[in-house]
Amino acid sequence: MDWSIEYGKMAFTWLRAYPLSISVILITVVLLYYYLMERGRGIKLSQKFRSSLYESQSKIFLNASQYLIMGERDLAIRELQNAVELNRESLDTYFALGRLFRSNGEIEKAIGIHKNLIAREGLNESVRLNALRELAIDYDKTGFIDKAIETYKDVLKINRDQPDVVKSLCRIYEDLGDWDQAFNYRQMLSKVGTETQSETLSHILVEKANKLFSSGKFQECVECLDDAFRYAPSVSARMLQIKCNLLFGDQNSTQMLLQELLKQHPMFASFIFEKLADFPAALPEAKLYLKKYEDLKNYFLGLAQEEWVQSQAVFLARIRLQKIDRNFPAAYESFLKWLEHKELQGEAMKLEYIKLLMEMGEEKKALSETKQFLNSLQASSTRHYCSECGFNSDDIFWRCPQCHQWETIQFRWKV
Repeated sequence: MDWSIEYGKMAFTWLRAYPLSISVILITVVLLYYYLMERGRGIKLSQKFRSSLYESQSKIFLNASQYLIMGERDLAIRELQNAVELNRESLDTYFALGRLFRSNGEIEKAIGIHKNLIAREGLNESVRLNALRELAIDYDKTGFIDKAIETYKDVLKINRDQPDVVKSLCRIYEDLGDWDQAFNYRQMLSKVGTETQSETLSHILVEKANKLFSSGKFQECVECLDDAFRYAPSVSARMLQIKCNLLFGDQNSTQMLLQELLKQHPMFASFIFEKLADFPAALPEAKLYLKKYEDLKNYFLGLAQEEWVQSQAVFLARIRLQKIDRNFPAAYESFLKWLEHKELQGEAMKLEYIKLLMEMGEEKKALSETKQFLNSLQASSTRHYCSECGFNSDDIFWRCPQCHQWETIQFRWKV
């Protein structure tokens, strides 16, 4: 039997039986061939187009960068807008444009860009999260605090591991004086961040305790203060401890607390007595408190010969207290004793001495000291400044209003 003839007959029979199937197969093969040919050409064209697009965008970003260096933000914005028109799928360009609008004070435009990004369909979740975070910053910078808080919290609902977002919420609640929420988010920051928050948590609890103290809720104040000490024995906590002890403790323990605080932190001497003298006059305990404060102040003034009192900051605190009491002879005597062992160093010491000489009627001596003083005078306009950012203020602050750092206050005598 000739098998080739048999197979030929079978194939011919199949072709006659299924002509439509054969046509479809042939058309598919032809189309596949042309598709592969055109795809090869398309890839080449696509690569060429992408290369041209990349080159154009690079030139635009270079121009925008140059304008930013020159301080021409408006021109930089125009270049980035051109980049967006060139390629609307370049998300990095949108983010760059949004940040630039924000830094240029055009917050509404920045908000619009970030809202549009969030509303995009099929957007990568990490990109959407980034857009949401940028939107929160927009609200924050504009002063829409409620919207900023809500949007920051929306970010944390998606991903809690956002230290910068948590830090922003800490700052907002601390600015608002909402110490319960500030405490909660500082605790969260201690978990997601890398820096210890114990000192700051202590300060926050002390601020809350101070509010309770000022409203006469002394028992709650003491409980809150105990919590603050569990985190850190901050200076502010120890100062409030002395105030509470003035009301409820014995004289000896209060004196010991003051002495220990001044030994460890002599630079805070003037600050300590300013805070201790502050008691709400409307509270029924005011009379008792102020009497005990006067006793503590007199105890401090009687410690002039102690070694730990011989720092300049503590000495100036002593002079300040004597001048508040208008006890100028005692202040003058303190200066004479100081001059027996040391020279007057620094502008603050010299200025206080000159002012005291004038108040004592020692005009000639005051004039001589003034001439020497003016030769080396460097004028300062405020009594307090921040050691982190240089913020200046006559007001006492534990938390810097500018850089938001805690316990960075430094002291100088106002000239």
